[in-house]
Amino acid sequence: MYSSPEGRAVAEAVRRRRDPETRRLAIITAAAELITEVGVDAITHRMVAARADVPLGATTQYFATLDDLRDAALQLLAAHVAERMAEIREVITERGATPALLAELIHTALADATAVQADRAVVTAAVHDPRLRELAQQWSDELVGIFAPVHGIDRAQAAAVFIDGVLWHAQIHENPLDQRFIEAALISILGTADAAASPSPQSTA
Repeated sequence: MYSSPEGRAVAEAVRRRRDPETRRLAIITAAAELITEVGVDAITHRMVAARADVPLGATTQYFATLDDLRDAALQLLAAHVAERMAEIREVITERGATPALLAELIHTALADATAVQADRAVVTAAVHDPRLRELAQQWSDELVGIFAPVHGIDRAQAAAVFIDGVLWHAQIHENPLDQRFIEAALISILGTADAAASPSPQSTA
């Protein structure tokens, strides 16, 4: 049966009312989105309710205080970081931490404008918010943890700093950096592709 957009919206609202967990997740997701846009301290119950399309009372029903809601939203953002890093780690484990693969992964990530914008917003807000700073540091630490067994800690840290710079570059330039440029820079930082293709016994000990 054909359903108009208005009809589908009504059906979704009814489903949320009947499914408390779905409504709760919608509220947390809305809060996480707003945190990346305006910062942790700027969000309010009213803003979150409007973004989640729920009554104002619903936000306080599930989260008595703003701190409770903020903590849940930060946990969701942290879970997204962990999920993305797990995917990256799996690919690198299968194919090797070569500059060519890393450049490919970075170039693909830059094509996701929404994710890049969210990352930039989190890092920007992290300058003034310790909770977001911990989340932003987690991203860099995870990258270092992936690269270090193959390339050593110093080069791994340098590569993570470079990747942070690439992401920032994408925010202030209309066109992202060319994949070949990223690969060449990573070769300069990490070494040759052959050296990175497989970890040495010492690096995995």
